[in-house]
Amino acid sequence: MAAPVSVVCWRWAPRPGYRSTFGPETVNTLRSMVRRHYREDVRFICVTDDAEGLDAGVEVVPDWKDYADLRSPHGGNNPACYRRLRAFHPDIAEVFGPRFVSMDLDCIATGDLGPIFDRDVDFAMLGDTNPTTHYNGSLLLMNAGARPQVWTQFDPNTSPKESRRAGFFGSDQGWISHCLGGGETKFGRADGIYSFRNDLQDKRGLPADARLVIFHGRHDPWAPYVQANYLWTGVHYR
Repeated sequence: MAAPVSVVCWRWAPRPGYRSTFGPETVNTLRSMVRRHYREDVRFICVTDDAEGLDAGVEVVPDWKDYADLRSPHGGNNPACYRRLRAFHPDIAEVFGPRFVSMDLDCIATGDLGPIFDRDVDFAMLGDTNPTTHYNGSLLLMNAGARPQVWTQFDPNTSPKESRRAGFFGSDQGWISHCLGGGETKFGRADGIYSFRNDLQDKRGLPADARLVIFHGRHDPWAPYVQANYLWTGVHYR
């Protein structure tokens, strides 16, 4: 079995002088879910410049702000997450440890995360949630330094346009799809990972084998509409 991982999340403000649209409680809640469904002693890291309100058990790594001003090639209404490309830096083990999971804050852990986090591969990413991209940036498992070309070959002046011309949607996930191709190990429903938008939005129940639900898109797990209409979210998102 692979070595235990560190768990990394990212929290930044949309632009200088603003606070993140994700409050500190979203970091604390994610940590609680990970500890409940993986290991209580897990190393939990948040990359952020705003540590106010974070629990004492959250290890804060200052945001490098890599490509923080680089916009999505699909227009200003689409998120730009290029700063997450730092996860592919050849020396990232010095910060995150030798093996880590990167998770979005708008996830709900609903079952044992061990089979996901301890999967014995050097790289795996959530995949095929959208026909216009191979991978989804909401979930990434990696041995540190396993795919350094995602970092070393990225050019902020040309890479976003290249990935768009190649037909891939998204900011960091578009570039990752273009750079790596579609042959990497992908997480999905077979691993107990469900997309709320694609798999659960038209249902009220939660699949019995669900371990993790990803809220990519416009819905958030803490939103009143979601909490009121999908009662399982309130059971697990805490």
